[in-house]
Amino acid sequence: METWKDNICFMLVEPKEPGNIGAAARAMKNMGFRKLEMVGPGDFLSNEAREMACSSSDLLEGAKIYPKFSDALKDKNLVIGTTRRSGRHRGIIVPLKESIGKILAASRKNRVAILFGRERTGLTNREIAECGFLITIPSDPSSPSLNLSQSVMLVAYELSQKKFRAQSPKLVKHEELENLFRHIESTLRLLEYTPRGHSDLEKSIMRNLKHFIGRAGLTEWELKMLHGLCTQVERRIKKKIDYLSL
Repeated sequence: METWKDNICFMLVEPKEPGNIGAAARAMKNMGFRKLEMVGPGDFLSNEAREMACSSSDLLEGAKIYPKFSDALKDKNLVIGTTRRSGRHRGIIVPLKESIGKILAASRKNRVAILFGRERTGLTNREIAECGFLITIPSDPSSPSLNLSQSVMLVAYELSQKKFRAQSPKLVKHEELENLFRHIESTLRLLEYTPRGHSDLEKSIMRNLKHFIGRAGLTEWELKMLHGLCTQVERRIKKKIDYLSL
């Protein structure tokens, strides 16, 4: 397999239908992808799943399973969601074809996760918040919802048709970004950046920061720089507080 394809995982979040899971595995293998990961799929190794997977049962049997959503993202460098819905809490939404270049560039040196939500309800707002950006697949308004395996096939097909034009640098893992976001949040509170009692505004600021940083990812140097800035701000504020309390 081409190395960049090995860096892209198709992650199904709480899929319910074994047949859909099997068909998704087949779609992936048709396009040369083998990294299938799932969050809380339940009992999916059924006869129906194997039949729908056809000659791709090895992907089902080798799928990496996570009981918790947060655990699934820890070692990923870039997280991308899929959605058919828009909304102010959903961040940047990019048509599938326009997203391919960025995914390919990142996959040369980074682990990329493409998330597919539940058959009926898709990804939750909390799960969306962990994504750098979202992919949408344009469809007819009279029937906008695609089957899970159809979505997997379309994304896998578009990725398999494109050639590299650029290369993304090595990015830090999602787990390290989460530590940074907690550091930024504590620094903003120390600064009293938002008035007390305005928790909705604080959540909105952090959500937008997550989307902003998550879209491009961060290198190790950039991560250390931002941690350093936060630490320096904290030191100056605490020093001032100690001086005033004398």
